Amino acid sequence: MTAFVPASRLPVADYVAAIAPYVGGKPIDEVAREFGLDPARIVKLASNENPLGMPQSARAAMLEAMSELARYPDGNAFVLKEALSKRFDVPLDWLTLGNGSNDILVLAAQAFLQPGKSAVFSQYSFVVYGLATQAVGARAIVVGADGGLGHDLAAMSRAVSDDTQLIFLANPNNPTGTYVASDAIEAFLGEIPSHIVVVLDEAYNEYLPQHLRFDSTRWVERFPNLILARTFSKAYGLAGLRVGYAIAQPAITDILNRIRQPFNVSSVAQAAAAAALADDEFLLRSYENNALGNQRLCASFDQMGLRYIPSFGNFVLVRVGEDDQAGVRVSAALLKVGIIVRPVANYGLPQWLRVSIGLPAENAQFIDALGPALRA
Repeated sequence: MTAFVPASRLPVADYVAAIAPYVGGKPIDEVAREFGLDPARIVKLASNENPLGMPQSARAAMLEAMSELARYPDGNAFVLKEALSKRFDVPLDWLTLGNGSNDILVLAAQAFLQPGKSAVFSQYSFVVYGLATQAVGARAIVVGADGGLGHDLAAMSRAVSDDTQLIFLANPNNPTGTYVASDAIEAFLGEIPSHIVVVLDEAYNEYLPQHLRFDSTRWVERFPNLILARTFSKAYGLAGLRVGYAIAQPAITDILNRIRQPFNVSSVAQAAAAAALADDEFLLRSYENNALGNQRLCASFDQMGLRYIPSFGNFVLVRVGEDDQAGVRVSAALLKVGIIVRPVANYGLPQWLRVSIGLPAENAQFIDALGPALRA
């Protein structure tokens, strides 16, 4: 007979035992099994993935790298780091690779937080900020969002405490899609004491229109406490390969690399990311598909009289009812017809859904299904 140890008897810190595990968007196969649907007809608009898939350039590089899978990856990822260094005009020792940018966020918390210290981040920002803070026993200072559900930088600056050691700031923000202008972020960075590390999470940076883009890498030169966190999971279409990276001054990257797991980015992921980084044509197609899809969804929400938050990412947050079951109810109705979207009650937004922007046909299928789902 198998003997089981009660969870209460395990030597687990209270703050770890209290963590609610991260729950991702429902996989297509799970929905197909649950509702008896054809997987090929299911539309997944729940996880902010690139609907174009991965670029062919990355696929070819990945297949070539597979011939060496019996060997460990380059733990220093020289080829990918060199490509990033040239792309962003930063030294190699300013770069840290992560198993997705999520890994970078967790590394920052592990490196710069501990029990008795605090991290500051905004209400309605990425759930992993709170999870990473809680996992090391630190205190979360959650600052109320502004009227548009975005970051209130002035309030965040005021919320910094004597024990604050880390600030998480997303731009654009997930799940709200809100954006903070570069001059406001630059002024905010200038207000933060240099001993407090600021993580600027730019996972959706490549979806910004050209006139709103700014070279945040140059801020790293001026602010030695700044970490830029970026990913290949979104616009570059490599979510399944898990590649993220940080740009920071060497004092920070040295610490991050001390606690980074060896070989945390696989050989095929490194090869695919280096190829995708050079594929400007694919990146442009991703941006253009997203911009058109954003316009289509928002125009449809306007016609339906639904409130939504203007988005600068590859998703739109839309309010689908007034009661606290609205998001779950409408999501469930959509699931029955093969449309997967993301309820965001876990963010404190139970009346809302986050809808990823898909291909034109996928967006149309969602829009056609939304009306009946709202009345379900």
